[in-house]
Amino acid sequence: MGDGQRYDAIVIGSGQAGTPLARALARAGRKTALIEREHVGGTCVNEGCTPTKTMVASARIAYLARRAADYGVRTGPVAVDMARVRERKRHIVDAFRSGGERGLQRTDGLELIMGDARFTGPRSVDVRVTTGGQRPLTAPLVFINTGARPAIPPLPGVDGVPYLTSTSVMELDVVPQHLLVLGGGYCGLEFAQMFRRFGSRVTIVQRAARVLPREDPDVSEEVAKILREDGIDVLPDTEAQRVERSPGGGIRLMVRGATDPRPRELAGSHLLLATGRAPNTDRLNLPAAGVEGDAGGFIKVNERLETSAPGVYALGDVKGGPAFTHISYDDFRIIESNL
Repeated sequence: MGDGQRYDAIVIGSGQAGTPLARALARAGRKTALIEREHVGGTCVNEGCTPTKTMVASARIAYLARRAADYGVRTGPVAVDMARVRERKRHIVDAFRSGGERGLQRTDGLELIMGDARFTGPRSVDVRVTTGGQRPLTAPLVFINTGARPAIPPLPGVDGVPYLTSTSVMELDVVPQHLLVLGGGYCGLEFAQMFRRFGSRVTIVQRAARVLPREDPDVSEEVAKILREDGIDVLPDTEAQRVERSPGGGIRLMVRGATDPRPRELAGSHLLLATGRAPNTDRLNLPAAGVEGDAGGFIKVNERLETSAPGVYALGDVKGGPAFTHISYDDFRIIESNL
Protein backbone atom coordinates (compact mmCIF):
# COMPACT_ATOMS: atom_id res chain seq x y z
CA MET A 1 0.00 0.00 0.00
CA GLY A 2 1.12 3.53 -0.73
CA ASP A 3 1.19 6.63 1.45
CA GLY A 4 -2.08 8.18 2.59
CA GLN A 5 -4.55 8.21 5.43
CA ARG A 6 -4.90 4.64 6.63
CA TYR A 7 -8.17 2.82 7.18
CA ASP A 8 -9.01 -0.79 7.89
CA ALA A 9 -11.40 -0.82 4.92
CA ILE A 10 -12.39 1.42 2.03
CA VAL A 11 -15.77 1.08 0.33
CA ILE A 12 -16.18 2.87 -3.00
CA GLY A 13 -19.85 3.48 -3.72
CA SER A 14 -22.84 3.64 -1.38
CA GLY A 15 -25.24 1.35 -3.22
CA GLN A 16 -27.34 -1.47 -1.83
CA ALA A 17 -24.22 -3.54 -1.15
CA GLY A 18 -21.73 -0.85 -0.19
CA THR A 19 -23.88 0.91 2.40
CA PRO A 20 -24.72 -2.11 4.62
CA LEU A 21 -21.17 -3.42 4.18
CA ALA A 22 -19.61 -0.15 5.34
CA ARG A 23 -21.86 -0.08 8.40
CA ALA A 24 -21.16 -3.74 9.20
CA LEU A 25 -17.41 -3.20 8.94
CA ALA A 26 -17.55 -0.17 11.21
CA ARG A 27 -19.72 -1.96 13.77
CA ALA A 28 -17.17 -4.79 13.79
CA GLY A 29 -14.55 -2.30 14.93
CA ARG A 30 -12.89 -1.62 11.57
CA LYS A 31 -12.13 1.99 10.74
CA THR A 32 -13.98 2.41 7.45
CA ALA A 33 -14.14 5.06 4.73
CA LEU A 34 -17.20 5.08 2.47
CA ILE A 35 -16.65 7.14 -0.68
CA GLU A 36 -19.63 8.36 -2.71
CA ARG A 37 -19.32 10.42 -5.88
CA GLU A 38 -22.88 11.74 -6.15
CA HIS A 39 -25.85 10.42 -4.13
CA VAL A 40 -26.05 8.03 -1.19
CA GLY A 41 -28.20 4.99 -1.90
CA GLY A 42 -27.02 3.98 -5.35
CA THR A 43 -29.24 3.24 -8.33
CA CYS A 44 -32.10 1.75 -6.31
CA VAL A 45 -32.81 4.83 -4.22
CA ASN A 46 -31.92 7.52 -6.75
CA GLU A 47 -32.57 6.22 -10.26
CA GLY A 48 -34.16 2.78 -9.99
CA CYS A 49 -36.56 1.10 -7.58
CA THR A 50 -37.72 4.08 -5.54
CA PRO A 51 -38.36 6.70 -8.25
CA THR A 52 -39.73 4.27 -10.82
CA LYS A 53 -42.19 2.66 -8.42
CA THR A 54 -43.25 6.11 -7.26
CA MET A 55 -44.07 7.05 -10.85
CA VAL A 56 -45.67 3.66 -11.54
CA ALA A 57 -48.03 4.40 -8.66
CA SER A 58 -48.99 7.74 -10.23
CA ALA A 59 -49.52 6.04 -13.60
CA ARG A 60 -51.75 3.42 -12.01
CA ILE A 61 -53.93 6.12 -10.45
CA ALA A 62 -54.35 7.71 -13.89
CA TYR A 63 -55.23 4.29 -15.34
CA LEU A 64 -57.81 3.58 -12.65
CA ALA A 65 -59.30 7.06 -12.91
CA ARG A 66 -59.93 6.52 -16.62
CA ARG A 67 -61.63 3.21 -15.78
CA ALA A 68 -63.67 4.64 -12.90
CA ALA A 69 -66.94 4.24 -14.82
CA ASP A 70 -66.33 0.47 -14.96
CA TYR A 71 -66.70 0.51 -11.18
CA GLY A 72 -69.74 2.78 -11.12
CA VAL A 73 -67.81 5.95 -10.35
CA ARG A 74 -68.31 9.00 -12.55
CA THR A 75 -65.33 11.29 -13.17
CA GLY A 76 -64.49 14.02 -15.61
CA PRO A 77 -61.65 13.97 -18.14
CA VAL A 78 -58.38 12.72 -16.63
CA ALA A 79 -55.34 14.97 -17.03
CA VAL A 80 -51.82 14.15 -15.83
CA ASP A 81 -49.63 16.92 -14.40
CA MET A 82 -46.15 15.53 -15.06
CA ALA A 83 -44.50 18.37 -13.18
CA ARG A 84 -46.45 17.33 -10.07
CA VAL A 85 -45.65 13.65 -10.68
CA ARG A 86 -41.97 14.59 -10.87
CA GLU A 87 -42.20 16.73 -7.73
CA ARG A 88 -43.71 13.85 -5.77
CA LYS A 89 -41.02 11.49 -7.06
CA ARG A 90 -38.23 13.90 -6.10
CA HIS A 91 -39.67 14.39 -2.61
CA ILE A 92 -39.79 10.66 -1.90
CA VAL A 93 -36.29 10.07 -3.29
CA ASP A 94 -34.89 12.95 -1.23
CA ALA A 95 -36.49 11.50 1.91
CA PHE A 96 -34.99 8.05 1.29
CA ARG A 97 -31.57 9.50 0.43
CA SER A 98 -31.37 11.85 3.41
CA GLY A 99 -32.43 9.05 5.73
CA GLY A 100 -29.60 6.90 4.40
CA GLU A 101 -27.10 9.71 4.86
CA ARG A 102 -28.16 10.27 8.47
CA GLY A 103 -27.78 6.58 9.22
CA LEU A 104 -24.24 6.56 7.85
CA GLN A 105 -23.23 9.72 9.67
CA ARG A 106 -24.44 8.25 12.97
CA THR A 107 -22.37 5.08 12.60
CA ASP A 108 -19.29 5.14 14.83
CA GLY A 109 -16.06 4.27 13.06
CA LEU A 110 -17.47 5.13 9.63
CA GLU A 111 -16.52 8.23 7.63
CA LEU A 112 -18.65 9.20 4.64
CA ILE A 113 -16.52 11.03 2.08
CA MET A 114 -18.29 12.72 -0.82
CA GLY A 115 -15.93 12.68 -3.78
CA ASP A 116 -14.56 10.85 -6.81
CA ALA A 117 -12.23 7.91 -6.06
CA ARG A 118 -9.44 6.72 -8.33
CA PHE A 119 -6.92 3.95 -7.70
CA THR A 120 -3.30 5.05 -7.50
CA GLY A 121 -1.89 1.63 -6.66
CA PRO A 122 -2.77 -1.67 -4.98
CA ARG A 123 -5.36 -0.89 -2.28
CA SER A 124 -4.60 2.83 -2.52
CA VAL A 125 -6.99 5.48 -3.79
CA ASP A 126 -7.00 9.21 -4.28
CA VAL A 127 -10.28 11.01 -3.65
CA ARG A 128 -11.11 14.27 -5.36
CA VAL A 129 -13.34 15.66 -2.63
CA THR A 130 -16.56 17.33 -3.76
CA THR A 131 -15.96 20.36 -1.55
CA GLY A 132 -12.42 20.71 -2.86
CA GLY A 133 -9.00 19.18 -2.41
CA GLN A 134 -7.53 15.68 -2.66
CA ARG A 135 -7.36 12.91 -0.07
CA PRO A 136 -5.08 9.89 -0.53
CA LEU A 137 -6.36 6.82 1.33
CA THR A 138 -5.03 3.30 1.86
CA ALA A 139 -6.48 0.15 3.40
CA PRO A 140 -5.79 -3.60 3.37
CA LEU A 141 -9.36 -4.16 2.15
CA VAL A 142 -11.08 -2.27 -0.68
CA PHE A 143 -14.63 -2.92 -1.87
CA ILE A 144 -15.96 -1.58 -5.18
CA ASN A 145 -19.70 -0.92 -5.39
CA THR A 146 -19.87 1.78 -8.06
CA GLY A 147 -22.82 0.33 -9.96
CA ALA A 148 -23.77 0.89 -13.58
CA ARG A 149 -25.45 3.46 -15.80
CA PRO A 150 -27.63 3.37 -18.92
CA ALA A 151 -25.70 2.11 -21.94
CA ILE A 152 -25.99 4.10 -25.16
CA PRO A 153 -26.18 1.81 -28.20
CA PRO A 154 -24.00 2.44 -31.29
CA LEU A 155 -27.03 3.55 -33.29
CA PRO A 156 -26.19 5.78 -36.27
CA GLY A 157 -27.41 9.31 -35.61
CA VAL A 158 -28.01 8.85 -31.88
CA ASP A 159 -25.55 11.58 -30.92
CA GLY A 160 -27.55 14.07 -32.96
CA VAL A 161 -30.92 13.58 -31.26
CA PRO A 162 -32.17 14.44 -27.74
CA TYR A 163 -32.61 10.88 -26.52
CA LEU A 164 -33.82 9.86 -23.07
CA THR A 165 -32.41 7.24 -20.71
CA SER A 166 -33.99 5.47 -17.75
CA THR A 167 -32.67 8.34 -15.62
CA SER A 168 -33.57 11.39 -17.69
CA VAL A 169 -37.02 10.12 -18.69
CA MET A 170 -38.09 10.51 -15.06
CA GLU A 171 -37.31 14.23 -15.22
CA LEU A 172 -39.84 15.00 -17.96
CA ASP A 173 -42.40 17.65 -17.05
CA VAL A 174 -44.69 16.89 -20.00
CA VAL A 175 -46.44 13.76 -21.23
CA PRO A 176 -44.75 12.71 -24.51
CA GLN A 177 -47.08 12.71 -27.47
CA HIS A 178 -45.48 9.54 -28.88
CA LEU A 179 -42.73 7.76 -26.97
CA LEU A 180 -40.51 5.41 -28.96
CA VAL A 181 -38.91 2.83 -26.65
CA LEU A 182 -35.81 1.07 -27.94
CA GLY A 183 -35.46 -2.16 -25.98
CA GLY A 184 -37.88 -4.79 -24.71
CA GLY A 185 -36.32 -5.70 -21.38
CA TYR A 186 -37.90 -5.04 -18.00
CA CYS A 187 -36.68 -1.43 -17.92
CA GLY A 188 -38.12 -0.49 -21.31
CA LEU A 189 -41.41 -2.26 -20.62
CA GLU A 190 -41.88 -0.58 -17.26
CA PHE A 191 -41.53 2.89 -18.76
CA ALA A 192 -43.60 1.93 -21.81
CA GLN A 193 -46.61 0.96 -19.72
CA MET A 194 -46.07 3.85 -17.33
CA PHE A 195 -46.16 6.52 -20.02
CA ARG A 196 -48.99 4.83 -21.88
CA ARG A 197 -51.01 5.15 -18.70
CA PHE A 198 -49.97 8.77 -18.36
CA GLY A 199 -51.50 9.29 -21.80
CA SER A 200 -48.69 8.86 -24.34
CA ARG A 201 -48.84 6.85 -27.49
CA VAL A 202 -46.07 4.26 -27.09
CA THR A 203 -44.17 2.03 -29.51
CA ILE A 204 -41.67 -0.61 -28.34
CA VAL A 205 -38.91 -1.64 -30.77
CA GLN A 206 -37.40 -4.98 -29.73
CA ARG A 207 -34.56 -6.60 -31.67
CA ALA A 208 -35.17 -10.05 -30.16
CA ALA A 209 -38.03 -12.29 -31.23
CA ARG A 210 -39.97 -11.47 -28.06
CA VAL A 211 -40.00 -9.06 -25.16
CA LEU A 212 -38.32 -10.18 -21.94
CA PRO A 213 -36.22 -12.76 -23.82
CA ARG A 214 -34.59 -14.02 -20.60
CA GLU A 215 -37.96 -15.14 -19.27
CA ASP A 216 -39.91 -18.26 -20.26
CA PRO A 217 -41.76 -17.86 -23.58
CA ASP A 218 -45.20 -18.07 -21.97
CA VAL A 219 -44.28 -15.20 -19.63
CA SER A 220 -43.10 -13.07 -22.56
CA GLU A 221 -46.27 -13.81 -24.50
CA GLU A 222 -48.53 -12.86 -21.61
CA VAL A 223 -46.64 -9.63 -20.92
CA ALA A 224 -46.81 -8.65 -24.60
CA LYS A 225 -50.54 -9.37 -24.54
CA ILE A 226 -51.04 -7.11 -21.52
CA LEU A 227 -49.05 -4.31 -23.15
CA ARG A 228 -51.04 -4.54 -26.36
CA GLU A 229 -54.29 -4.50 -24.37
CA ASP A 230 -53.05 -1.24 -22.88
CA GLY A 231 -52.76 0.12 -26.41
CA ILE A 232 -48.99 -0.16 -26.81
CA ASP A 233 -47.50 -1.06 -30.19
CA VAL A 234 -45.02 -3.91 -29.66
CA LEU A 235 -42.63 -4.60 -32.55
CA PRO A 236 -40.54 -7.75 -31.92
CA ASP A 237 -37.89 -8.95 -34.36
CA THR A 238 -37.31 -5.33 -35.31
CA GLU A 239 -33.90 -3.65 -35.40
CA ALA A 240 -33.24 0.08 -35.29
CA GLN A 241 -31.10 1.16 -38.25
CA ARG A 242 -30.77 4.92 -37.86
CA VAL A 243 -32.26 7.84 -35.94
CA GLU A 244 -32.51 11.52 -36.80
CA ARG A 245 -34.40 14.66 -35.94
CA SER A 246 -37.51 15.34 -37.95
CA PRO A 247 -38.04 18.82 -39.45
CA GLY A 248 -40.77 19.49 -36.89
CA GLY A 249 -38.44 18.79 -33.97
CA GLY A 250 -39.47 15.21 -33.26
CA ILE A 251 -37.70 11.89 -33.80
CA ARG A 252 -37.51 9.73 -36.91
CA LEU A 253 -36.39 6.16 -36.24
CA MET A 254 -35.65 3.92 -39.20
CA VAL A 255 -36.24 0.24 -38.41
CA ARG A 256 -36.13 -3.06 -40.27
CA GLY A 257 -38.08 -6.20 -39.40
CA ALA A 258 -36.64 -9.70 -39.58
CA THR A 259 -39.44 -10.90 -41.84
CA ASP A 260 -39.67 -7.74 -43.95
CA PRO A 261 -36.35 -6.40 -45.26
CA ARG A 262 -37.88 -3.10 -46.34
CA PRO A 263 -36.96 -0.19 -44.04
CA ARG A 264 -39.76 1.44 -42.11
CA GLU A 265 -39.91 4.88 -40.52
CA LEU A 266 -41.34 5.47 -37.05
CA ALA A 267 -42.13 9.06 -36.13
CA GLY A 268 -42.19 10.00 -32.46
CA SER A 269 -41.89 12.97 -30.16
CA HIS A 270 -39.41 11.33 -27.75
CA LEU A 271 -36.93 8.43 -27.86
CA LEU A 272 -36.11 6.30 -24.81
CA LEU A 273 -32.98 4.15 -25.00
CA ALA A 274 -33.46 1.07 -22.80
CA THR A 275 -30.78 -1.19 -24.23
CA GLY A 276 -28.82 -2.29 -21.19
CA ARG A 277 -26.33 -1.00 -18.64
CA ALA A 278 -22.65 -0.04 -18.67
CA PRO A 279 -20.40 -0.36 -15.58
CA ASN A 280 -19.12 2.68 -13.71
CA THR A 281 -15.50 1.61 -13.91
CA ASP A 282 -14.01 4.05 -16.41
CA ARG A 283 -13.06 6.62 -13.73
CA LEU A 284 -11.53 4.14 -11.26
CA ASN A 285 -8.16 3.53 -12.97
CA LEU A 286 -8.49 -0.20 -12.30
CA PRO A 287 -5.14 -1.16 -13.92
CA ALA A 288 -3.30 0.74 -11.19
CA ALA A 289 -4.85 -1.62 -8.64
CA GLY A 290 -4.33 -4.74 -10.75
CA VAL A 291 -8.08 -5.27 -11.13
CA GLU A 292 -9.16 -7.00 -14.34
CA GLY A 293 -12.39 -6.37 -16.23
CA ASP A 294 -14.18 -8.18 -19.02
CA ALA A 295 -14.71 -6.92 -22.58
CA GLY A 296 -17.65 -4.78 -21.43
CA GLY A 297 -15.73 -3.19 -18.57
CA PHE A 298 -17.45 -5.17 -15.80
CA ILE A 299 -15.12 -6.34 -13.03
CA LYS A 300 -14.24 -10.03 -12.97
CA VAL A 301 -14.81 -11.79 -9.64
CA ASN A 302 -14.80 -15.32 -8.25
CA GLU A 303 -17.49 -16.95 -6.11
CA ARG A 304 -16.22 -15.03 -3.08
CA LEU A 305 -16.43 -11.74 -5.03
CA GLU A 306 -12.64 -11.40 -5.02
CA THR A 307 -11.13 -9.57 -7.97
CA SER A 308 -7.78 -10.34 -9.60
CA ALA A 309 -6.13 -8.01 -7.07
CA PRO A 310 -5.55 -9.33 -3.53
CA GLY A 311 -7.68 -7.54 -0.96
CA VAL A 312 -9.96 -5.93 -3.55
CA TYR A 313 -13.58 -7.06 -3.96
CA ALA A 314 -16.45 -6.04 -6.27
CA LEU A 315 -20.13 -6.09 -5.38
CA GLY A 316 -23.39 -5.29 -7.15
CA ASP A 317 -23.98 -4.19 -10.73
CA VAL A 318 -20.34 -3.30 -11.38
CA LYS A 319 -19.43 -7.00 -11.60
CA GLY A 320 -22.04 -7.74 -14.29
CA GLY A 321 -24.95 -10.14 -14.24
CA PRO A 322 -28.58 -9.27 -13.47
CA ALA A 323 -28.81 -5.74 -12.08
CA PHE A 324 -31.17 -6.25 -9.16
CA THR A 325 -31.18 -4.79 -5.66
CA HIS A 326 -31.61 -8.18 -3.99
CA ILE A 327 -28.51 -9.49 -5.78
CA SER A 328 -26.48 -6.51 -4.59
CA TYR A 329 -27.65 -7.04 -1.03
CA ASP A 330 -26.83 -10.73 -1.28
CA ASP A 331 -23.31 -9.75 -2.37
CA PHE A 332 -23.02 -7.84 0.90
CA ARG A 333 -24.10 -10.97 2.79
CA ILE A 334 -21.48 -13.05 0.97
CA ILE A 335 -18.73 -10.64 1.97
CA GLU A 336 -20.03 -10.36 5.53
CA SER A 337 -20.09 -14.14 5.92
CA ASN A 338 -16.62 -14.66 4.47
CA LEU A 339 -14.90 -11.88 6.40
